[in-house]
Amino acid sequence: MLEYFKLILSKVSFEPSIFERELSKAIRSGLRIDELKEFKKWCYQNYGKTHHFILDKCFFNVNQLAVL
Repeated sequence: MLEYFKLILSKVSFEPSIFERELSKAIRSGLRIDELKEFKKWCYQNYGKTHHFILDKCFFNVNQLAVL
């Protein structure tokens, strides 16, 4: 499933609004914590320069859950 989300994000990365929507779907999909950490790392490595604000916004809630 993780590879599927990576593929989708790579195909929609040209459009920020679609990228944000698909990233949010991927985060809410129920990935395991270890998969989510790997996914987050991959996202920042690949899209940190172009979509940093979107990544911060979408992963903010995930960081809040990790604290609990």
